[in-house]
Amino acid sequence: MIDCLIYNAYVIMAIPDREQIYLSNEYPPQTREGKINNSTDLSGFTKDRNQRLLRKVNNLLLVTLIIINLYIILVPLMPQILYASSLNSGKRQQLEQTIIENQKNNQSSPSTSTPNHQNDSKPLSTKANNLIIPAMVLDETIVENKNPYTALKQGVWRWPGGSTPDKGGNTVLAGHRFTYGDPQGTFYFLDKLEKGDNIGIVWNNYTFTYKVIEIKTVKTTQTDVLGPTKYPTLTLYTCTPLWNPKDRLVVRAELQTGLAK
Repeated sequence: MIDCLIYNAYVIMAIPDREQIYLSNEYPPQTREGKINNSTDLSGFTKDRNQRLLRKVNNLLLVTLIIINLYIILVPLMPQILYASSLNSGKRQQLEQTIIENQKNNQSSPSTSTPNHQNDSKPLSTKANNLIIPAMVLDETIVENKNPYTALKQGVWRWPGGSTPDKGGNTVLAGHRFTYGDPQGTFYFLDKLEKGDNIGIVWNNYTFTYKVIEIKTVKTTQTDVLGPTKYPTLTLYTCTPLWNPKDRLVVRAELQTGLAK
């Protein structure tokens, strides 16, 4: 009997200690005398709360970094999905047919009208001047503008220092390949071109057709690709490689129909 009373007394005395452990994360713990230990227990409570807050901030930063990295990696690849979808929908064949139909509608000779450059702050091209590249699933307006930064944001830019299709020589067209502001640049798929591919240019309502004869990568300092040529030539020009555009991808095409060589 005495042993039972001693055991019960021990259990009763131990209960406050258990409550103290259980409630320590929610309330300032108390001593057995019922006094709050402000000097140590409150500081421990504040420290625990700060640690929980820090863990939440760290988790949020981690999720943010993961999202940013996924964006940086995946966005440059998204146009590839769109390109595959365009091929499956038969758009390449449609553009090939467009070039053929435009050739049938050609007049006896191309117009030699000269665009008006009085206001260079706006593009001077119209739908009559456009570039058609079936292998790239591209049908884009050619922009006439002396300001390359403005023109390249609007589409395919004809370099003013080059020729035009109706005058022979070297017609130079440039376009962005990739920027995070515009992931699918005009010439994003220029690397899809192969020797023998057809290219069409509608210039002043007359269709000129070219065939790809050369594809190469050059340094930014190699500007001879922009120089005049003996035969009517089309030069397409963009940045490469995709993630580190330190070089230039150049595609050369030779005139097939439109002017006598």
